Amino acid sequence: MQYRAISFAALAACLVTPASAQSVAEDIAPAIETDQAVITAEAALEAAPVFDGHNDVPIQLRSRFDNQIADFRFEDTLYTADDHPQGRAMHTDLRRLAEGKVGAQYWSVYVPASLSEPEAVQMTIEQIDVMKRLIARYPGSLAYAETADQVESAMADGRIASLLGMEGGHSIGSSLGVLRQMYALGARYMTITHSRNTPWADASTDDPEHGGLTDFGRDVIREMNRIGMLVDLSHVSEETMHDALEVARAPVIFSHSGARAINGHARNVPDSVLERLPQNGGIVMVVGLPGFLNDERRQWYAEREAEEARQKSLYLGQPDVVAAAMGEWDRANPEPQTMIGHMADHIDHIREVAGVEYIGIGADYDGMPTGPVGMEDVAGYPALFEELARRGYSQVELEMIASRNAIRVLREAEQYAARIADQPPIETVIEKE
Repeated sequence: MQYRAISFAALAACLVTPASAQSVAEDIAPAIETDQAVITAEAALEAAPVFDGHNDVPIQLRSRFDNQIADFRFEDTLYTADDHPQGRAMHTDLRRLAEGKVGAQYWSVYVPASLSEPEAVQMTIEQIDVMKRLIARYPGSLAYAETADQVESAMADGRIASLLGMEGGHSIGSSLGVLRQMYALGARYMTITHSRNTPWADASTDDPEHGGLTDFGRDVIREMNRIGMLVDLSHVSEETMHDALEVARAPVIFSHSGARAINGHARNVPDSVLERLPQNGGIVMVVGLPGFLNDERRQWYAEREAEEARQKSLYLGQPDVVAAAMGEWDRANPEPQTMIGHMADHIDHIREVAGVEYIGIGADYDGMPTGPVGMEDVAGYPALFEELARRGYSQVELEMIASRNAIRVLREAEQYAARIADQPPIETVIEKE
């Protein structure tokens, strides 16, 4: 390898003068350290490929192709930039998943929280359908999975284990019967809320309505535990997080969130919750969305929104004037770059507060404009693991973060459901106002 050749050069320098040898050693030390980080990361991802918690390919299939995928080419989706208004290609395809060392993926069957509950139920089923159809088209690369054993089997075969996760409790129409049928259709986690409150749980980005979970909401958590569906607490309010941890008897997940101590966005997990995570056994699958990672980026966005509101107030009915003013503001205030190191900072913090056993990856590709610089799409995961290796993470720790923690959580939820299999279904009906 290259650094071995450099080392011989350093040895030759030692034969000249001690001072010159020291100079050469200082020059090559960073290269050797970088190479070792690459070696450690590669070994970890070979042993334990990435098990990502959240990817929004299904909603891309709907928004770009109306779920008509006969002509959709998942081998390489860079061509999808051609018909996008901003020229933005999808983040995900089989080629880049392979480059990213992805071994398992929760595909998010997201539907907008603005839909009525009956509409949300129908659209969720349609999203499950289109993703199952896509998985079935590529049996050599993708393997539909519902259990931890099936995930491990797919990885051993060199295929990407493909699981389904529902993003938003509105998708069950406030019905435990619908919840059970979504599990039967393959949904293996449900995000309790999305951007808005449900009739039984508060979201992180809506005004508090219930003070966390209602009594029906607590029964939703219990029923999810009973059937083996993972409780996903990304998007929920801090009060809802705590209420869910009080009720849950199986590990919870945060399918795509960061640490609030590093970036104060409401979508991130506060330390009060991270401190409780080891007792529950759950996992924070760290997100890649720049606004949730880089707090300078979050502050910039708030300032930009405030300036846009000011311009609209000053120049009512004059959108061209507002657009020109905002163009000038953007040129004077460029968006701060979000780097891979920002994502690693969140992982560092969660390790410090909760422990490395409770960390995973849930980047949110195809649900955001771009990932961090160097991790713009699903091919970028190895760069993150190289950064963590440079920060001193061992191969064992990297394997845990990549997929071993996520598999453990899924298996423990299955085992809990098996232990209480004799319990009857909960038959609570939500109280109507």
